[in-house]
Amino acid sequence: MAEGLITEELARLNWTGEDLLRRTKSDPMKLAVAARLRRETTLSIKQIAGRLSLGKPKGAKSNLHKWLKGPPDDGSQPKLGI
Repeated sequence: MAEGLITEELARLNWTGEDLLRRTKSDPMKLAVAARLRRETTLSIKQIAGRLSLGKPKGAKSNLHKWLKGPPDDGSQPKLGI
């Protein structure tokens, strides 16, 4: 299921696996995908960080937490195609 969600989101973003490697660990779109994986799967932060190239789990958890608590409705957080 997780691989399907990742594939779906990469296709929606018109990204390749290489784009995950090139983009920063705190890229808003990567964090949006991570948030969806966290919400819709049982993957751990460690597994999500590894699959999305988000760095070490502790940093990934911190970045994801900051992203989720970001300013509401200011347009800075991308919306997922759910």
